[in-house]
Amino acid sequence: MNMHFEGSSNVTLLFDFWDVRGPAGMVLSVIVVLLLTVMYEFLKVWKITVGKQHSPVTHPPAPVSFPPEQSCFAPVMKCGGGSSALSNSPSEISLSPTETITTADTTAKKSWLLHCLQTAIHILQVTLGYMLMLCVMSYNVWIFLGVIMGSVLGYFLAFPLLNHI
Repeated sequence: MNMHFEGSSNVTLLFDFWDVRGPAGMVLSVIVVLLLTVMYEFLKVWKITVGKQHSPVTHPPAPVSFPPEQSCFAPVMKCGGGSSALSNSPSEISLSPTETITTADTTAKKSWLLHCLQTAIHILQVTLGYMLMLCVMSYNVWIFLGVIMGSVLGYFLAFPLLNHI
């Protein structure tokens, strides 16, 4: 195997069955490699998009309740034997803490599923990246240019999508 770039139209890429012999096969191989590189760039953007969806959910803090003697309504609540209309009013009832048991479970499950999706995307990205690296290591000028042009085209098309997230 030569350790310098050459412009031949005869090359074997990745596997024995991807044996390029002739200009038509080289053009087709360059297009395939270009599309794989564009897909690699879209995988990078997709992984970032999935990561942004995993922002922590912020819940409003639980309402603070004061004992009746520390409340500003203490004089009102003490009149009438410790019972007042204020303690049974809708505004006082709305201050009582509510339970959110299912929210924590669904948030944890969603977080875990997003992490699994990010892991799968990462596996695809690394595998495709190494395959493209091996294509470049065939030291064929046309395949190398296909990878470079695919990277340029993929970056040009994919990364503006990050502004729309």
